[in-house]
Amino acid sequence: QVQLVESGGGLVQAGGSLSLSCAASGRTFSRYNMGWFRQAPGKERELVAAIAGQIWSGDRTYYSGSVKGRFFISRDDSKNTVYLQMISLKQEDTAVYYCAAADTFRVDASEAYEYWGQGTQVTVSS
Repeated sequence: QVQLVESGGGLVQAGGSLSLSCAASGRTFSRYNMGWFRQAPGKERELVAAIAGQIWSGDRTYYSGSVKGRFFISRDDSKNTVYLQMISLKQEDTAVYYCAAADTFRVDASEAYEYWGQGTQVTVSS
Protein backbone atom coordinates (compact mmCIF):
# COMPACT_ATOMS: atom_id res chain seq x y z
CA GLN A 1 0.00 0.00 0.00
CA VAL A 2 1.29 3.46 -0.93
CA GLN A 3 -0.23 6.75 0.12
CA LEU A 4 0.62 9.83 -1.91
CA VAL A 5 0.29 13.52 -1.13
CA GLU A 6 0.99 16.17 -3.75
CA SER A 7 2.02 19.75 -3.06
CA GLY A 8 3.32 22.77 -4.92
CA GLY A 9 0.45 23.66 -7.20
CA GLY A 10 -0.71 27.21 -7.70
CA LEU A 11 -1.17 30.09 -10.09
CA VAL A 12 1.62 31.08 -12.45
CA GLN A 13 1.86 33.27 -15.52
CA ALA A 14 2.49 31.78 -18.92
CA GLY A 15 6.18 31.31 -19.45
CA GLY A 16 6.78 30.83 -15.78
CA SER A 17 7.91 27.82 -13.76
CA LEU A 18 6.47 25.68 -11.03
CA SER A 19 7.62 22.62 -9.15
CA LEU A 20 5.39 19.90 -7.77
CA SER A 21 6.27 17.38 -5.09
CA CYS A 22 4.67 14.12 -4.16
CA ALA A 23 5.47 12.57 -0.80
CA ALA A 24 4.84 8.87 -0.40
CA SER A 25 4.39 6.68 2.60
CA GLY A 26 5.59 3.12 2.77
CA ARG A 27 8.95 1.41 2.98
CA THR A 28 8.87 0.09 -0.59
CA PHE A 29 8.59 3.43 -2.39
CA SER A 30 11.78 2.82 -4.34
CA ARG A 31 10.37 -0.19 -6.20
CA TYR A 32 7.44 1.73 -7.70
CA ASN A 33 7.29 3.52 -11.00
CA MET A 34 6.04 7.02 -10.26
CA GLY A 35 3.98 9.02 -12.68
CA TRP A 36 2.52 12.48 -12.94
CA PHE A 37 -0.88 12.70 -14.59
CA ARG A 38 -3.05 15.69 -15.27
CA GLN A 39 -6.69 16.26 -16.01
CA ALA A 40 -8.09 19.47 -17.43
CA PRO A 41 -11.81 20.25 -17.31
CA GLY A 42 -13.67 18.29 -19.94
CA LYS A 43 -10.61 16.28 -20.89
CA GLU A 44 -9.38 12.82 -20.14
CA ARG A 45 -6.65 12.24 -17.64
CA GLU A 46 -3.26 11.92 -19.31
CA LEU A 47 0.13 10.69 -18.21
CA VAL A 48 2.64 13.50 -18.70
CA ALA A 49 5.79 12.14 -17.04
CA ALA A 50 6.96 8.99 -15.34
CA ILE A 51 10.10 7.54 -13.82
CA ALA A 52 10.93 3.93 -13.17
CA GLY A 53 11.39 2.39 -9.78
CA GLN A 54 14.76 0.98 -8.81
CA ILE A 55 13.66 -2.59 -9.36
CA TRP A 56 12.70 -1.64 -12.91
CA SER A 57 15.90 0.31 -13.67
CA GLY A 58 15.29 3.69 -12.14
CA ASP A 59 16.91 5.73 -14.90
CA ARG A 60 14.08 5.22 -17.36
CA THR A 61 11.72 8.13 -17.84
CA TYR A 62 8.75 8.93 -20.02
CA TYR A 63 7.38 12.27 -21.17
CA SER A 64 4.34 12.97 -23.26
CA GLY A 65 4.93 14.91 -26.43
CA SER A 66 3.12 17.95 -25.11
CA VAL A 67 5.54 18.46 -22.21
CA LYS A 68 8.82 17.01 -23.43
CA GLY A 69 11.60 19.50 -22.98
CA ARG A 70 9.56 21.59 -20.54
CA PHE A 71 8.75 19.16 -17.72
CA PHE A 72 11.32 17.16 -15.80
CA ILE A 73 10.60 14.32 -13.40
CA SER A 74 12.95 13.16 -10.68
CA ARG A 75 12.81 11.15 -7.50
CA ASP A 76 14.62 10.98 -4.20
CA ASP A 77 14.08 7.54 -2.74
CA SER A 78 15.75 8.54 0.52
CA LYS A 79 12.93 11.06 1.00
CA ASN A 80 10.17 8.96 -0.56
CA THR A 81 9.44 11.86 -2.86
CA VAL A 82 8.97 12.39 -6.57
CA TYR A 83 9.18 15.80 -8.19
CA LEU A 84 7.92 17.44 -11.33
CA GLN A 85 9.71 20.57 -12.44
CA MET A 86 7.75 22.54 -15.01
CA ILE A 87 9.19 25.38 -17.06
CA SER A 88 7.93 27.49 -19.95
CA LEU A 89 4.39 26.85 -18.76
CA LYS A 90 1.51 27.37 -21.17
CA GLN A 91 -2.15 28.04 -20.56
CA GLU A 92 -2.91 24.56 -21.86
CA ASP A 93 -0.91 23.12 -18.94
CA THR A 94 -3.72 24.23 -16.63
CA ALA A 95 -5.09 21.12 -14.94
CA VAL A 96 -5.27 19.16 -11.74
CA TYR A 97 -2.01 17.24 -11.43
CA TYR A 98 -1.92 13.86 -9.76
CA CYS A 99 0.97 11.65 -8.82
CA ALA A 100 0.52 7.92 -8.97
CA ALA A 101 2.45 4.73 -8.34
CA ALA A 102 2.68 1.52 -10.32
CA ASP A 103 4.49 -1.76 -9.73
CA THR A 104 5.18 -2.78 -13.31
CA PHE A 105 7.95 -2.68 -15.92
CA ARG A 106 6.56 -0.13 -18.35
CA VAL A 107 6.63 3.40 -17.00
CA ASP A 108 4.12 4.57 -19.63
CA ALA A 109 1.49 1.94 -18.85
CA SER A 110 -1.17 4.35 -17.63
CA GLU A 111 -3.57 1.58 -16.70
CA ALA A 112 -1.03 0.05 -14.31
CA TYR A 113 -0.97 3.02 -11.93
CA GLU A 114 -2.94 1.88 -8.91
CA TYR A 115 -2.13 4.31 -6.11
CA TRP A 116 -3.14 7.95 -6.45
CA GLY A 117 -2.77 11.22 -4.64
CA GLN A 118 -5.59 13.69 -4.18
CA GLY A 119 -4.28 16.09 -6.83
CA THR A 120 -3.03 19.65 -6.87
CA GLN A 121 -4.31 22.45 -9.07
CA VAL A 122 -1.99 24.18 -11.51
CA THR A 123 -3.36 27.26 -13.22
CA VAL A 124 -1.42 29.08 -15.90
CA SER A 125 -2.67 32.57 -16.71
CA SER A 126 -2.03 34.60 -19.83
